[in-house]
Amino acid sequence: MYAKTKDGLNIYYEIKGNAEAKETIIFLNGLSQATVSWYFMLPCFEDKYRLVLMDFIFQGQSDKTGEWRTFDQHAEDVVQVLNATNSTKVIVIGISYGSLVAQHLALNHPEYVSKLVLLSTFAHKTPYFEAIEYAWWKALEIGGYSLMFDIMLPNVLSENYFKNPLIPIETLREIRQQSNQNKDALFKLMRATKERPDYRQKLKEIKVPTLVIHGEKDNLITLSMGSDVANHIPNAKFKIIPDAGHTLNMEKIKDVCIEILKFLNE
Repeated sequence: MYAKTKDGLNIYYEIKGNAEAKETIIFLNGLSQATVSWYFMLPCFEDKYRLVLMDFIFQGQSDKTGEWRTFDQHAEDVVQVLNATNSTKVIVIGISYGSLVAQHLALNHPEYVSKLVLLSTFAHKTPYFEAIEYAWWKALEIGGYSLMFDIMLPNVLSENYFKNPLIPIETLREIRQQSNQNKDALFKLMRATKERPDYRQKLKEIKVPTLVIHGEKDNLITLSMGSDVANHIPNAKFKIIPDAGHTLNMEKIKDVCIEILKFLNE
């Protein structure tokens, strides 16, 4: 299904889970992910919650035209999906890139958010992160998403994932390449992070109950970057998942779900 953004673009979404549930969860993707990236986690929530998944503009099955979007604009697009699905006061779960959109949504549109779950999140960039960001940008520029994917892998998946992959690496490579063939769309997505200023002081204005979950072995976003987010959001909880990397919707799924459900049931 599709909703319309304010500037007339088509934004793809899916509705799953319990249609009669009183509460709705919306899931917000990582950079090169799509709605399918959440499918392994959905069984944890589908009985009790109505579930909304969406692709940001430039992702998956959403439109890939137009100028690059800031995270404020992405948050506006989420509002359009929530309106199209008659969703109010939802639980927002975002990972990495999607967690930044979730931060802006909670700050700019608090009337839509009941609780906030931020996976593998950050609010500022370190020189280490900027070096990785530059490497990804140059890889995409020189070799397209195929090269970028291969350079990304050690940053976004832990060593444990390679030992026992949920999806074999070659299969994952094929799936991701199919949904990331538009190099310009990825550049537009990445520019939002590239241009985003330090957001830590803004986080102090977020009032909704918040859980920050971080993988102990996240090689992209350090633990200190994740804890900085939790420390700047009033009363936020911070949980570390042992032996997990960056892509928490594919690693240690049971452990991640336990922490989220514990938070939602409080």
